[in-house]
Amino acid sequence: MAKAKKSVFFCQNCGHEESKWLGQCPMCKEWNSFVEECVTTSNTAAVKAAKEIRIVPLSEVKTENEERVTTEIKELDRVLGGGIVPGSLILVGGDPGIGKSTLLLQVCQKLAKKERKVLYISGEESLRQIKLRAQRMGEFNDHLLLLCETNLELIRNVIEKEKPDTVIIDSIQTMYSEEVGSAPGSVSQVREATNTLMQLAKGLGISIFIVGHVTKEGTVAGPRVLEHMVDTVLYFEGDRHASYRILRGVKNRFGSTNEIGVFEMRRDGLREVENPSEFMLNGRPENASGSVVACSMEGTRPILLEIQALVCESNFGMPRRTAAGTDYNRVNLLMAVLEKRIGYHLGNYDAYVNIAGGIKINEPAIDLGIVMAIVSSYKNRPFDERTIVFGEVGLSGEVRAVNMPEQRVAEAKKLGFETCIVPEVSLDSVKSIGGIKIIGVKNINEAIGLIE
Repeated sequence: MAKAKKSVFFCQNCGHEESKWLGQCPMCKEWNSFVEECVTTSNTAAVKAAKEIRIVPLSEVKTENEERVTTEIKELDRVLGGGIVPGSLILVGGDPGIGKSTLLLQVCQKLAKKERKVLYISGEESLRQIKLRAQRMGEFNDHLLLLCETNLELIRNVIEKEKPDTVIIDSIQTMYSEEVGSAPGSVSQVREATNTLMQLAKGLGISIFIVGHVTKEGTVAGPRVLEHMVDTVLYFEGDRHASYRILRGVKNRFGSTNEIGVFEMRRDGLREVENPSEFMLNGRPENASGSVVACSMEGTRPILLEIQALVCESNFGMPRRTAAGTDYNRVNLLMAVLEKRIGYHLGNYDAYVNIAGGIKINEPAIDLGIVMAIVSSYKNRPFDERTIVFGEVGLSGEVRAVNMPEQRVAEAKKLGFETCIVPEVSLDSVKSIGGIKIIGVKNINEAIGLIE
């Protein structure tokens, strides 16, 4: 059957498809995001597949307990859920220069040392550029193969011929298929390339890592297209000019999406940070008002972090509120609770809240820490630097329980903190932990009373 060409319109922001141009995308509500692209359709493959289709009862499906392949990078294995699942398709996204290619090249180095065949396909760098970057990381053996190519048909032939254990695609936006008439990086090309790689991963049992560029909003270009097709989505976070990097799992069909990995960028590549709490609290000021240490859980890992607040009189009619590293609306809500339940007149004050270290936390357990930091800065009274707090704050001013309080208190004790302020309902869970003073509070009135 002959192929027919037709023109459709894709949203560049979310990948939504329409038959005609629209001013606003009905899915993501983005304005002027639709672009026209020519696509080729053919029913030959569908007719052939329909003749060969076979229905299988669930009872006849056999499962095999395949072991995960560890990368020897503990922080990455933690985020992946214990290692790489054979036949999985993994998307790694992040800002330019954040360290995506560096991390994946280190993964290639570790897997090659385990005598696993790895194919690194680059559409952005030459062989010489990859070699120069690899020389800073150490020695590589002959199990790592390099290919600089962007033609999807040629890449598919090489993968089917070599049958490597792991494939790295850097990046998906540079790959193109001659059957698709649009330019590389367009929604049609990204969709076709990801679908082809997914068929290779599932059909041959090859683990494939895909590097994806991000948009100005910080999401992978064509997120609805990519994120729904791949098995795992990992995001690199952090300031490219700072030394720390945070790898966060956004989607994972084979593990938890709450885990994070913390890395430090050095000249010879990324190095794991075994104690993120100590790393985040490094350089904390002493006897400074508005500085409070809180505890957040990222998956099964407790992380102590410093919450900074600065409250000062406003010179304008409308006070300014800024939140970095946490939800802006949540800060406004907590300040409203302080005004209503405590009686503080914060309507004439500017408020700036920052999570030190550049990490982004939205867990409700840091509510009490934000409240204490705001009050400490408002009263200009320093909070005890050897004390940590955690707890969710309700609209009535009550301090509610949070999950896994034992792990949070144990982490504080390990780092040498002397006092821990917790929700009163969590006292029974943590009373067995010795060597640290534990204070339970019912509401924010009791917590604020502990500020000197």
